[in-house]
Amino acid sequence: MDSKFLANDIFIPTDELNGAGNGDKVLVEIVEWPEKANNPVGKVIDVLGKPGDNTTEMHAILAQYGLPYRYPGDVEKAAELIPEKIDEKEVARREDFRDVFTITIDPKDAKDFDDALSLRKISPTLWEVGVHIADVTHYVRQGDIIDKEAENRATSIYLVDRTIPMLPERLSNGLCSLRPKEDKLCFSVIFELNEYAEIKKSRIVRTVINSDSRLTYEEAQTVIETGKGDFSSEILVMNSLAQKLREKRFANGAINFERYEVKFNLDDIEEFMLLANRTVAEFIGKVPKGKHAKAFVYRIHDIPDSEKLDTLNAFILRFGHKIKTEGNKVEVAKSINSLLDKVQGRPEENLVETIAIRTMSKAVYSTKNVGHYGLAFDYYTHFTSPIRRYPDMMVHRLLERYLDGGRSVDQTELEMECKHSSDMEQVAANAERDSIKYKQVEFMADKIGKVYDGVVSGITEWGIYVEINENKCEGMIPIRELDDDFYELDEKNYRLVGRRTKREYRLGQPVSIQVAKANLERKQLDFVLA
Repeated sequence: MDSKFLANDIFIPTDELNGAGNGDKVLVEIVEWPEKANNPVGKVIDVLGKPGDNTTEMHAILAQYGLPYRYPGDVEKAAELIPEKIDEKEVARREDFRDVFTITIDPKDAKDFDDALSLRKISPTLWEVGVHIADVTHYVRQGDIIDKEAENRATSIYLVDRTIPMLPERLSNGLCSLRPKEDKLCFSVIFELNEYAEIKKSRIVRTVINSDSRLTYEEAQTVIETGKGDFSSEILVMNSLAQKLREKRFANGAINFERYEVKFNLDDIEEFMLLANRTVAEFIGKVPKGKHAKAFVYRIHDIPDSEKLDTLNAFILRFGHKIKTEGNKVEVAKSINSLLDKVQGRPEENLVETIAIRTMSKAVYSTKNVGHYGLAFDYYTHFTSPIRRYPDMMVHRLLERYLDGGRSVDQTELEMECKHSSDMEQVAANAERDSIKYKQVEFMADKIGKVYDGVVSGITEWGIYVEINENKCEGMIPIRELDDDFYELDEKNYRLVGRRTKREYRLGQPVSIQVAKANLERKQLDFVLA
């Protein structure tokens, strides 16, 4: 029982044990709670396995968040029935890109390739770049059994050691995956750009492609750095166009959090994906004055509220920094960027970045477009990952409908869908975080008593969170361990202050800790000050 909300034992009749043995982790449904009884009566729905077993624990994390941990057989069967061969009539309806240089670039461990890029020279100063996205909705019809399952899940979940896919394997790793040297159906945005990466024309079309090659990010990076390797001339052109697009985006006030992310990020691919997402959103959302845009799914990111900006500003003043908290979006964003630049390599770098990120709003899905502040786009959507995100499938369907001249769908219903997708994205992120936590505690279990350098990563009234520098594992020093004084939380300044000694612990402060306890059950590491 991983739930912390129920203090009572649950009584389970022997005929409702479902094969569970003593000490097993199980999923239990409460059947009834008789009025006079102290304990509810339940039945075992599923046996997850033995505690401490990796798969058991990962499934338990998913179960705790109400997330599915296996794929329903009938949905998989339905996927098996989809014909593999592409119908010639279907090919005839589409633009044929099979002879155009096309490449997929993905992280080394990616299994589903939902995007590819093509490049073709149109004239001495004009390039055509195609962003080709797996045509998932060609195979998954709205309202069918596969679609309902995907809609419910709303996203693939990436736990630390496994992926819980949104779509059955046959689609995500097979039919829809843009594997090299195979004909594949795509939904594409085709751009014509000059050498300054100015977009002269764009169109949204259904296509058929045949990718020449698959590169990992690392391989592409090597080509960019050395100028050598397969397809180096094409990759270098794409890279140079992408860098110019990127410069423009930052000139327009995009906020540069990306480079502070630990994940490896290949800018050029990303840049064309952002461009495709933006173009699709503009195509539907930008209408002549006096006209109403049809209902659509936007990925929105609101401006940080001014109170939060003021708090951030007051806080960074003590390090001699300041930002603009008023003025237009671009000015504020640029001042945040220059703050992030200035703290690079300084002792307060960690702290200021953490708090700046917390100042930002969360990006969500909505039919009410307020633009994407962080990217500095007035129109933005998610179109480029339909294998792993349901909103992208919604966008594909809406596009198809509107390109065919269809009427607007019902906005209220669409907004509910958006909300469900935003909620599920959050739940998935929490489960992902828990799975990382579990692995960290497991990794630290044999390091009790060891001393590490770390940095204060969170401050609460019940203790201080510390992240170890060398392995990024996070644990907590409970407030009772700080027994040299009575410590009070100063929320505005992200610190604990001792009443008597005025000693303080604050976010971003370096500390040495000793590992005291590793509790796998609770996914919790306890530290003490070294």
